[in-house]
Parts: sequence; C-alpha cells; structure tokens
Amino acid sequence: MRDQTISDFLERLAAKVPAPGGGAAAALQAGQAAALLGMVARYSDGEKYRDHAGTIGRVRDEADRLRGVALGLAEDDMAAFGAVAEAYKLPKATDEEKRARSEAIASALAEAARPPAETVAAASRLVELAEELLPVGNRNVITDVAAAAEAARSALTTARVNVEINLGGVTDDKARDELAAALAGVDAQVARADRITAAVREEIAR
Repeated sequence: MRDQTISDFLERLAAKVPAPGGGAAAALQAGQAAALLGMVARYSDGEKYRDHAGTIGRVRDEADRLRGVALGLAEDDMAAFGAVAEAYKLPKATDEEKRARSEAIASALAEAARPPAETVAAASRLVELAEELLPVGNRNVITDVAAAAEAARSALTTARVNVEINLGGVTDDKARDELAAALAGVDAQVARADRITAAVREEIAR
C-alpha cells in the first residue's frame, strides 16, 4: 500500500473487494491530518516564532510520528478485514465446522475492530495537536489547521462506525468492553475539532 499511487488506491477502494474499505480510509484521513499539521509547523519556524518554538517543534515531531502510525493502521485494517473475509469462507457442513467457523469469525471481527479503534486514538491526539498549533502557527496557513481538524474529525467518526459494525459479532466480553471504551471520547473530540474550524473561520472572516 505504501508504494501505491493515490489513483491506484482509489481504484482499489472503489472495487468490489473486501479491502480496503472504510477502516483504511479512516486511517488515511488521520494520516492527512498529521501531514497537514506537520506542514503548518514547518511553515511556523524562524525568529518570528521563537517564543513558541518548543510547542511547534513538538507538534511537528508528533504529527510526523502519527503520520507513520496512520499509514500502518491503514495497512493493518486491510489485513484484518481480509482475515474476516477468509473466516466467512470456512466450511459449515457439520455442527463442528459451524462452531469452528463461528469462533473464527468472532475472533477475526475482534481483530478487525482494533485498527479503527487505534485510529480513533490517533485522530483524537491529532485534534489536540491542532488545538495547540492553532494559536501559535503561521497565520498564512491557518486554514490548513482547520483542514487537519476536519480530516481528524472525519477519521474519528468513520473509524467509530467501523468499530461499531464489528462489535455485534465479538463474543469475547473483555475485548468488546475494551473496544467500546475506545469510542467513549469520540463525541467530545469531534466537538473540539468543530471548535477549531469555527475559530479559523472566524479569524479569516475578520
């Protein structure tokens, strides 16, 4: 996936194949948010921004790290959903086969929910980084902070539904509780992203 062109990825995303799907798309949205924050931070260097160099440098470095994390999560999601598709193909002619198939599906669904759950965590942190960068970043690229917040917001809500769709098939109570807990803060983080965009729009409207 790292070597695909954007056009190739979109063509595969549009194809009638199990993966990539919404989970991979959510992770890439988080990756775009991270890239945008890294770009704004790099435009916010020099003497003019000396007083905030520590914050800007930390945001840049963490955004770069999360960009790599997001790409890895997109790949993990594709692999995990492929395993779900394989589990559904298992034989079910006998009661024993049906039981084994059901267990395999439940296990695969739990694993498939983990990359989007981790995407939620990454996107949540990106919203926080956007919030930190907004007041100190280069005003000439302030709209890119809003763009990052919106990409992170989309990653949050898209990843959430990709966790939720798998939860119904997860039979392990501990795994289900952990996955549900990972979604607990999504609405609050979406609201934070909305406030970032609103603040940017208010500033550029002056």
